[in-house]
Amino acid sequence: MSKTEMMNPCVWLQTYDGSIQQVEQEIAMFCPFICQELILLPQQGSSKTSPICLPQQVTPAILTLILDYCRFHHVKGRSNKERKSYDEKFVRIDAPRLCELTSAAKYLQLNPLYDLTCHAITRIIEGKSSEEIRDIFHLPDDLMEEEKLELMLNLTCDPSIRLLNSLYAKKREQLIELKRVTKNVEVEDEDVVDGRSEENMQE
Repeated sequence: MSKTEMMNPCVWLQTYDGSIQQVEQEIAMFCPFICQELILLPQQGSSKTSPICLPQQVTPAILTLILDYCRFHHVKGRSNKERKSYDEKFVRIDAPRLCELTSAAKYLQLNPLYDLTCHAITRIIEGKSSEEIRDIFHLPDDLMEEEKLELMLNLTCDPSIRLLNSLYAKKREQLIELKRVTKNVEVEDEDVVDGRSEENMQE
């Protein structure tokens, strides 16, 4: 092991597709998931043949983004203004990739990044209809209206999104009730028509 490696130990990480990369240990340990793996299995990640296997939600491209985030916030002495400015620019990515980043941060237990991306998603969907949200996130439009209202149910635990989910659930209930009432009215109309037909036949 070289002197540089001894001063800056690294760990080997493997994404779900089999890609392996070497990362500075102090940066990798920003992610609680990786930190726990190193504590539970000290030899894991010590070589390319024994890497730490990351959750399948962490793709190579998303891992690169996460490591960039960790490297920036690892540097001491940065002001809150600098960190806030960096974070705002960091989440200015397309919506589908932002969702991937949110999912990866969740499974790596990187809560600051998870919260950041959740708030970014909240800002994107705020005031949007279910159809607009589906367009933004490139989701197929092959669901019934009430199913579309379940779009965000399993996405995050962010308070703003929980509020959105609550509104969606209420709207979904209203839609179901409206369909039920409409169906009952149609049945009643059919009964009236049938009753009149019978009277006409008797006459």
